[in-house]
Amino acid sequence: MTIDINLLPWREAQRERHSRRFLIILSLAALLGAAGAWGLSLWYEQALDVQRQRNDHVVARMQQLNKDLEAIEDYQVLRERMLAQIELISELQASRPQTVRVFNQLVTSLEEGVYYTHLARKGHQLAITGLAQTNRQVSDQMRALAATEVFATPTLSEVQAEESSGRRRFDMSVEEAMSAVNASEGEATP
Repeated sequence: MTIDINLLPWREAQRERHSRRFLIILSLAALLGAAGAWGLSLWYEQALDVQRQRNDHVVARMQQLNKDLEAIEDYQVLRERMLAQIELISELQASRPQTVRVFNQLVTSLEEGVYYTHLARKGHQLAITGLAQTNRQVSDQMRALAATEVFATPTLSEVQAEESSGRRRFDMSVEEAMSAVNASEGEATP
């Protein structure tokens, strides 16, 4: 007696179970991969949002810094202008005593019979036009100016005799010379 056992339906059922299990595992792996990819993309998106916020913050701070730098540059320009004005005022303050000395020396050195008709000051150069009775008085006036501590040696440019009055009209120029006392006082004045 021979027994015939047919294992074919059992093998078919086992193969069917294996394929179902494989498909289930494959679909679970696909779902797990998709979920992992979705989670990873969310994490990257969140990191990207945080970086964008940082970048926006940096840009906002840079704009504020640029405004502050422009304000500083404006203040520096204003400071330079103010320093120039302070320097000009200091120079004027320092030259004020010198101007008073110039006029005092002009008055005290004026020789008898000599009259100034025009004075012009350009920088430290003083142009003088005047009248004198004689040429000797013009020479004495030049010596008197040279003897002062405020003036250097004067330069005579022209002497003319007026026909109607007989006076001598003269033009001379003299350079102001600041003495050591005047210079130290000018530096000490703020």
